[in-house]
Amino acid sequence: MQTLNYNIVLQPEKEGGFTVLVPAFPGCISYGKTISEAKKMAEDAIRGYIASIRKHHEPIPSDNESFIASVQVRTLVA
Repeated sequence: MQTLNYNIVLQPEKEGGFTVLVPAFPGCISYGKTISEAKKMAEDAIRGYIASIRKHHEPIPSDNESFIASVQVRTLVA
């Protein structure tokens, strides 16, 4: 069994909980009521995405060289 590491983005929702995005897998989005649940749901979504990729004999994307960063953007408020 191989262990793969992927970055995820957790976005808090107004109604509660967290939407999870997986940048390495376009369209791979999940949700959880807590951060812990959201991370588990992301793992499940990633496993499903990888299963689909394998079924179609496509290469599995790697997230080894990417990372999450932030930038500050100054703008004038109208």
